[in-house]
Amino acid sequence: MTDELTLPPVTAPYLLPFHYGALHNIGVDHLVDPGPVRAALAAHHPDLTAADFGGRACVTLNYQLYFAQYPNGGGITQEIEYSVVAHPTASAGRLARLSYEEYARGYDQTKLLGIARLHVLCDNPLAIAAGTALFGEPKYPAWFRAAMPSPNGPAGESWDIVCKEAVASESGDGIDRRDRTLFSLSADLTGLPGTPVNSTPITGYGTDAGGRPLAGPLHVYQPYRFFPLAAADAGRVRLTVHDSGSRIGTDIAALVGGAPAAGAWSFQSSPVAAHHRPYYVPRAG
Repeated sequence: MTDELTLPPVTAPYLLPFHYGALHNIGVDHLVDPGPVRAALAAHHPDLTAADFGGRACVTLNYQLYFAQYPNGGGITQEIEYSVVAHPTASAGRLARLSYEEYARGYDQTKLLGIARLHVLCDNPLAIAAGTALFGEPKYPAWFRAAMPSPNGPAGESWDIVCKEAVASESGDGIDRRDRTLFSLSADLTGLPGTPVNSTPITGYGTDAGGRPLAGPLHVYQPYRFFPLAAADAGRVRLTVHDSGSRIGTDIAALVGGAPAAGAWSFQSSPVAAHHRPYYVPRAG
């Protein structure tokens, strides 16, 4: 039986599916020159082809803050995926021709157009190990300073993410933070009309240690909000490389350069409870 007819193993101690208790997610897409993107895919994911949106490829970054509950407690993870929108080369004949906005609005119901991960930076060693083992993600340590919309903060739709260098601790149980900033991403979407879109499941592509391509879907059970960015909105999104010598900095410069963002998308889990303002109780007597 060939690999294509079997499922990849799920080794202990992992269980799938992995359930998110809460998710806060901002993504930004850039339409770029396809030449460097094709070269990057050939090096990292040779069985995938970059999506063609009117002669442009799409490089996408998405930041995630998520909570997961386990039998013995809970954990919070932050990560950024830096990816190319791509599809399996062998399945090209199944894809309709789509514009970028059609793709962003969820028109590809085959879900073959997914994210081919080039870098996944993460602050949780357990998530790094699981993503690498289960999904073939190129995942390694980083840490983050993040500000985002919140019902416990001022009104607005502003995101500011700073990604900083980290290394695995000697024990393997944590990460050691470094001061060096790798890159930052900011998006002020306040006042823009976000459109609810049914864009999930998002297919995430990886390549395992044996060179076999893997695909894993992420289901988000409520709509995302999509923000198409016209030329007049280009200044609302800023992607800044602070360390051009880092792996991620080198890739951003090579693939994105100064290309403006074409669209942004976000999802935030709804609050499930609220602790309200106290009131005075009359005193006895």
